[in-house]
Amino acid sequence: MQSGFAGLVIYDPVTHKTLYSHNPSRYFTPASNTKLFTFYTGLKVLGDSIPAIRYAIKNDTLYFKGTGDPSFLYGEFDSRNVLGFLASAEEKLVLVKPNYTEAFFGPGWAWDDYNDYYSVERNDFPIYGNVVRFKYDTNKKLPKIYPSVFQDSTFIRDHATHDGAVREMSRNSFWLQAKKPTEDYTQLVPFKTSPKTTQKLLSDTLHREVGLMPQAPLKLDRTIYSVPADSLYKAMLYPSDNFIAEQLLLVAADKIADTLKTKIAIDHMKEDFLKDLPDEPKWFDGSGLTRYNLFTPRTMVALLNKITEEKSIEDLKKLLPAGGKTGTLKNYYKAEEPYIFAKTGSLSNNHSLSGLLITKSGKTLIFSFMNSNYTASTRDLKAAMEEILLLARDKY
Repeated sequence: MQSGFAGLVIYDPVTHKTLYSHNPSRYFTPASNTKLFTFYTGLKVLGDSIPAIRYAIKNDTLYFKGTGDPSFLYGEFDSRNVLGFLASAEEKLVLVKPNYTEAFFGPGWAWDDYNDYYSVERNDFPIYGNVVRFKYDTNKKLPKIYPSVFQDSTFIRDHATHDGAVREMSRNSFWLQAKKPTEDYTQLVPFKTSPKTTQKLLSDTLHREVGLMPQAPLKLDRTIYSVPADSLYKAMLYPSDNFIAEQLLLVAADKIADTLKTKIAIDHMKEDFLKDLPDEPKWFDGSGLTRYNLFTPRTMVALLNKITEEKSIEDLKKLLPAGGKTGTLKNYYKAEEPYIFAKTGSLSNNHSLSGLLITKSGKTLIFSFMNSNYTASTRDLKAAMEEILLLARDKY
């Protein structure tokens, strides 16, 4: 591998023996392998269902605040619990600002990715996945815009040099070209989050006025839950959804300390559940968008071993992408029967794969294959990784 370096650890959780080890204690940039740490956090902190809103009622007013739950009106998630509760409430609705002081981006994120779907902003009350959907039709010059509340902040630029919609960096103004696309497609563009924007979107969605205040006159000690936790984990791990990963750490922090702050969740996990990892994880966000994260292959294996103590192997196979079949591994590690169930992680010049390896003899092994600072093509790198993992599958 040109210029870079690799690490691989293969471990048998039944015999508690390391079967193969190369650069096990060297630190690598994990990219989305970080989501396995977020997954474990959810397993230890959140329980079976995701808390969506905290609320209390006083006189004729229902005061509520967000927990960071990413599922509300996002994708295929069932939002009826929250939507029905708020829409049918007889009291006035007032959104309360929570204990939330995070920046909209995580530490070390690439600021110039703000217009890309994978760099959605973090906030306390996500709605519609915090993105605007521009649905393009080859028969029309202009796309349909959803949520429609952003229609009035979308403008035409006749001499634009870009394709699709582009948001101004610091505000919710979107610019389009007036021309028919060559194919039907949907573009997701993150919108700028703020309590005012959340208030506006909730009012529009619920078709009723929602107030906004900095502090409630009483403790918000009741909870409405949204979706099964496993449904969020699968949606995070299969397509490697950064938005869900980041929000899950905020939900965990809210449950731990009633404060939506990523570091609270990370510190809690490191102190209470991860002290015995072989090498201290340098862990800064939920998704792996930052290059500040640094983990070693043997730490990734140890983490996965902890995960198997919370989830059965069969359950993990349903949550992790399967080689040649599902998620980010659909086009890789193809075989008649999937032998890789794992989480990918990719940033430029860095690629990792950590998960389960099913051998021809029927063993289920845990592995972590990490690569950093390489200059070869990622396609060639993946091909070489596949050769090595096939050898391991057949040998063990």
